[in-house]
Amino acid sequence: MNNIEVEIRCFISLEKYQELLAFFHREGEFLNEDYQETYYFEAEHDLRIQKNNSFSKVVLKSGKVHDYHRKEIEVKFERAEFEKLESLFATLGYPVAIKWFRKRHNFKWQDIDISLDFTKGYGYILELEKMSDEQHQEQNLRFIREKLKLLQITETFKEEFDQIYKHYLENWQRLIKE
Repeated sequence: MNNIEVEIRCFISLEKYQELLAFFHREGEFLNEDYQETYYFEAEHDLRIQKNNSFSKVVLKSGKVHDYHRKEIEVKFERAEFEKLESLFATLGYPVAIKWFRKRHNFKWQDIDISLDFTKGYGYILELEKMSDEQHQEQNLRFIREKLKLLQITETFKEEFDQIYKHYLENWQRLIKE
């Protein structure tokens, strides 16, 4: 069962973001452009809700936020249900820890899912992802790293993401207003 998300994320500059948008429009399959609002909850696990252009969803992921592979469970709802989901989790005692406001471009390229993001207050990010089963997760991680090298992008390692994430977590309410 392919329920393990294997991914690498990299911070990129605005110039690299624009360059990669053009590249993937030319070399990949454009899937869609999306706007996402995501609320992470204070919980034992990575628990979040998201509203995008098409639907809302609840997401539960195992492990830590910037791990390379994690089990993922998603349950989709009608887009209009987002506020009810927020109210449900608040009533259950899960306060919102952080909010993200992201513009995303999705592509398929060489058998991987590509997302080019701009997240308000956080920056520009390239994400390469492949769903996997447990047996092949390390092999798929190597495969994604090979594709990253083809793009001539330096991987942003977990420690740097954790540091920037911590800064955003502590300052997101101010950063999203800038």
